Amino acid sequence: METRTDPIPSPNGAESTSDSEVHWNELQKPPTHHDNDPEALTRLETSQSHMSPPESLPKEIMFVSVVCMAQFMTQCGLCMSIAPVHIIGDSFATSNPASLSWFAAAYSLTVGTFILIAGRLGDVYGHRRLLIIGFSWFSLWSLLAGFSVYSNEIFFDCCRALQGIGPAMLLPNAIAILGRTYPPGLRKEMIFSLFGATAPGGFIVGGVFSSIFAQLVWWPWGYWVLAIVCAVLAVLGWVVIPNTPTPKFDDDLRVWQRLDLVGGAAGISGLVLINFAWNQAALAGWKEPYCYILLIIGFIFLGVFAMVERKALCPLLPSSVFTGDLAWVLGCIAAGWSSFGIIIYYFYQFMEVIKGDSPLLATAKWSGAAASGAIAALVTGFLLGRLPPSVIMFCAMVFFTAGLSIFATVPVHQTYWAQAFVVSLITSWGMDMSFPSGTLILSNSMHRHHQGLAASLVATTVNYSISLGLGFAGTVETHVNDGGTNVLRGYRGALYMGIGLAGLGLFVSICFMFTSWRRYRAERQK
Repeated sequence: METRTDPIPSPNGAESTSDSEVHWNELQKPPTHHDNDPEALTRLETSQSHMSPPESLPKEIMFVSVVCMAQFMTQCGLCMSIAPVHIIGDSFATSNPASLSWFAAAYSLTVGTFILIAGRLGDVYGHRRLLIIGFSWFSLWSLLAGFSVYSNEIFFDCCRALQGIGPAMLLPNAIAILGRTYPPGLRKEMIFSLFGATAPGGFIVGGVFSSIFAQLVWWPWGYWVLAIVCAVLAVLGWVVIPNTPTPKFDDDLRVWQRLDLVGGAAGISGLVLINFAWNQAALAGWKEPYCYILLIIGFIFLGVFAMVERKALCPLLPSSVFTGDLAWVLGCIAAGWSSFGIIIYYFYQFMEVIKGDSPLLATAKWSGAAASGAIAALVTGFLLGRLPPSVIMFCAMVFFTAGLSIFATVPVHQTYWAQAFVVSLITSWGMDMSFPSGTLILSNSMHRHHQGLAASLVATTVNYSISLGLGFAGTVETHVNDGGTNVLRGYRGALYMGIGLAGLGLFVSICFMFTSWRRYRAERQK
């Protein structure tokens, strides 16, 4: 196995010459496997494994801006069904909390589930092409989601689920484009952090405009405007992002083998069924046999997926990409982001239902997260080359846990500035410390032609965890709210569930630091 010897940049931009610092940071980086995996390289080696950065600064700014809009629009689409959720529910004559949570959960479900196969499609057919298709698909189903006002709640949920496939194509391919364009170093770290920094801003913008349209015009207009913006971004992507040659392969594999369609179908089926069972159980209850039957079938499909991947010629998840560090990182992200989905959803519920705020005012109360998140992303970009990933993950989990702990105890009549404002500031640090660091670890640990896979793992974990966390919280809420008569108790129960998930992430991050430190000491004693 090859040992990485990339120098660690010092604060002034020069290379650090401290052997102990380099040694410690190298131990924190996942070992690379691609140099000892010639068979996989042969099967998936492409002519697009490298992209040169734009030649001029204006072109680079435009290039990075368009690519970062993939993350921005993904979060924008998420909040569009959270901020005005009760106005949308009223148009469908539904106020059931479990039904309303599906508006956001259906979207996050498909964003997280289809990312893996979308990343592979990008590896095979080109990331630029998939990015443009992703914006186009996002535009189409945003348009139809608006027209669902003439139909019913189920059709809207279906449109939201199909809408989420667009971001599923956008996220891994956008990150893969950045991963192939920039070599490991400070510039790449800052750009990846900038990519993460767009998340809270996109969420706020989506909440603001969807609330304005819902309160003052008509809520479908929010989705129609989103469709127009995505269509414009598809055109800009075609113009701004450099064209790459069609991938070339040194084998005679069929398309279904190269895409691992059998494994992809099994994995997607398993993830969808498990997620659906948990979220539907909040609505129908576990007393309904189909909920736990679908849950069991989902786990069976995941077992089939694991067996298929062991024998697949081009597996979606090659065993060589997994290391101890990657498992710790994904564990932290899964726990942390599932708790984030809970706090963001119930923040709006608390403000709109308990405090009586309008969607626009509730969004304004969360708006501090945008500025705080941008600062967090820049700080994280600065720290990535200077601190071990385990420390950054630990800090992220602390922020997630602290945010939920503070908000779960907010008194109903307390002023916003005492606790709720603090929550909006610190929670975004958990987002923007965990996502860039996790993405960068995977990106640097894989060959350039597997950048779609690197991006897929983190993005899948993030978005799938958001949806699954809402299912957990919804189940708790419906079981402790006294049949809907004690709404506040139900909300607090859901938030306590979030604290448990964030605490789990904190525990995993501590274990991550401990194992990293033990490895460091063992290497020092040799």
